Amino acid sequence: MAIDIKAPTFPESIADGTVATWHKKVGDAVKRDELIVDIETDKVVMEVLAEADGVIAEIVKNEGDTVLSGELLGRLAEGGAAAAAPAKAAEAPAPAAPAAPAPVAEEQILSPAARKLAEENAIDPNSVPGTGKGGRVTKEDVVAAVEAKKSVPAAAPAAKPTAPAVAAPIFAAGDRVEKRVPMTRLRAKVAERLVEAQSSMAMLTTFNEVNMKPIMDLRAKYKDLFEKTHNGVRLGFMSFFVKAAVEALKRQPGVNASIDGNDIVYHGYQDIGVAVSSDRGLVVPVLRNAEFMSLAEIEGGINEFGKKAKAGKLTIEEMSGGTFTISNGGVFGSLLSTPIVNPPQTAILGMHKIQERPMAVNGQVVILPMMYLALSYDHRLIDGKEAVTFLVTMKDLLEDPARLLLDI
Repeated sequence: MAIDIKAPTFPESIADGTVATWHKKVGDAVKRDELIVDIETDKVVMEVLAEADGVIAEIVKNEGDTVLSGELLGRLAEGGAAAAAPAKAAEAPAPAAPAAPAPVAEEQILSPAARKLAEENAIDPNSVPGTGKGGRVTKEDVVAAVEAKKSVPAAAPAAKPTAPAVAAPIFAAGDRVEKRVPMTRLRAKVAERLVEAQSSMAMLTTFNEVNMKPIMDLRAKYKDLFEKTHNGVRLGFMSFFVKAAVEALKRQPGVNASIDGNDIVYHGYQDIGVAVSSDRGLVVPVLRNAEFMSLAEIEGGINEFGKKAKAGKLTIEEMSGGTFTISNGGVFGSLLSTPIVNPPQTAILGMHKIQERPMAVNGQVVILPMMYLALSYDHRLIDGKEAVTFLVTMKDLLEDPARLLLDI
């Protein structure tokens, strides 16, 4: 009996997806709950698992094809694993010529999209190194081979036998290699939203700076005890910034609001999005009800988000919503930036690198670890006074962390 392999049901915020990788090809045996194909959406990569033991009978949507929610991807022949084994056994003794097994072996690690592109450009699959899962030759590998093929003929017809004449073109060609790969849906969506934000908002940025010495001293004093008390959760800086942001948002509710058409929506809760870098691009998972979270819970949540982002396991629910976002470019060495607001939110906080600078304190020059803070906001909703007051509140709380505990 044939079982339809269908795309997952997408939430309302996702219109369609793209077939990223087929982990099985036609004729391959699969077991129940085994990963068959990955579907890439604007936010996450969704996995499609086998509903039963069987054999892949047909692939309807190839890698790179756009699919809708619940659309047919292929078909699985249930209970066909036993039939597949004899078929492969029968194929093995048939090819007597020594040249026949090589193409079969290569076809087994060549994706459908890659095979088609290789045939169109007369590329020998045996010469293309596979970077996909299990040595599979992906479409991008073939694209790179095509580009390399175009550049090689230009360097190859060097008629001069002398070593310098041959070496120069090869060196130049190697330095100017180009690789064209399709933009991932996540990166394309992020780009679209950022451009939309800049064109639809009256966006501007205000700055301040914070003395990080009090927090650094507090962290150095209690980090070991904190880690031991909270089952290995390490005390970082982000938890202090999240707590300070929550308190500042309570005092300036307009910074925590959003615009919906001609209406302003004031949120009675603080869902803080934390920008996390991943191999697929920037993702922003959300700490729900951060106003009720302890420092340890915030640090644990952010750490878990980081692990999931690297493994590509973040869910759509974890990245949906959010009333305010914090982005920490300082981990990459950024000294100053103007972050772009993530609509429909109306503000975003940018953290930066901690750098020692000479500061005037009570008439004396003191070297202090300082960090620039940047708040980008939508001037349609937030006035300059609110934005500046928000940053000053955060500065005061961070420079005197005891105020976070005393709620003053």
